[in-house]
Amino acid sequence: MTTNVAGGGVRRAGRRVAGNSAFHIFCRSGLVARGVLYLLIGWLAVQIGLGDGGQEADKQGALQTVAGKPGGTVMLWLLAAGFAGLALWRFAEAAFGQPAADGRKATKRLASFGRGVFYSAGCVTVLNFVLGQGGSSSNEQSKTYTARAMEHSGGRWLVLAVGAGFLAWGVGSVVGAVRRKFLERLNTARMGPNTRRFVKTLGVVGRASRGIVFGAVGVFLAYAAITFDPGKAKGLDGTLRQFAGTPAGPWLLVVVAAGLLVFGAYSFCEARWRKVEAVRDGSRGRTGRGGRRRLPRIG
Repeated sequence: MTTNVAGGGVRRAGRRVAGNSAFHIFCRSGLVARGVLYLLIGWLAVQIGLGDGGQEADKQGALQTVAGKPGGTVMLWLLAAGFAGLALWRFAEAAFGQPAADGRKATKRLASFGRGVFYSAGCVTVLNFVLGQGGSSSNEQSKTYTARAMEHSGGRWLVLAVGAGFLAWGVGSVVGAVRRKFLERLNTARMGPNTRRFVKTLGVVGRASRGIVFGAVGVFLAYAAITFDPGKAKGLDGTLRQFAGTPAGPWLLVVVAAGLLVFGAYSFCEARWRKVEAVRDGSRGRTGRGGRRRLPRIG
């Protein structure tokens, strides 16, 4: 009984935090941090496509770029805090549900948990960098982790599963972008008609571009597992460079990189209009005209 009471108290405290306006601001700061990171990665990739890029077009390259600027250390700490906000937001959704009609479904909450883990890893990466522990490029990390996994029984299938997960995420992002599903997660009622069209365009182009890139990362991971060759695995930088090796040449990389720049800009729009309040237990939604369920005001 005592355990149940304590657990209920913790859950209620968690719901209060998730519903606090300060927590929502913290979450939105994470979306700004994500936007900054994608703008940097996209710009580095554009430079590579144009033949004058020296840094890797991935998180490490972006962090090195920030560190080399005046006030870079402060900016890095802000990025780390932003990714912590993203992770906590997603874990709150996993615990209490996403702000959508079907946000309490197990699949939705599991997806939020996965994103929470992803952003937690991003936060750790930034913290390691700012604390001087550096880090290898995404390509080296991908090859290293793939090789380590394949040393163990069943590791090959784990790598294949991770690759399939990235591919599914990428395809889902592209399909969702084309179908404009992301608009359901935005407070579009607070936008004017022109703003809504502008944000929709950014979302379609940006989210589809990111989906294509991460889907390609998944393809390379799956290929490494199928061929039992960790050297075939590629991180974000290596995947982007592969676009330059297609018959379309470097210009395809420039186009994809421009799409990542657009996603960075779209992230700022999400920071302004994204619904970030997790669904509270017991909030089944009020009933509107005709018995249709109406969600509580969110955001």
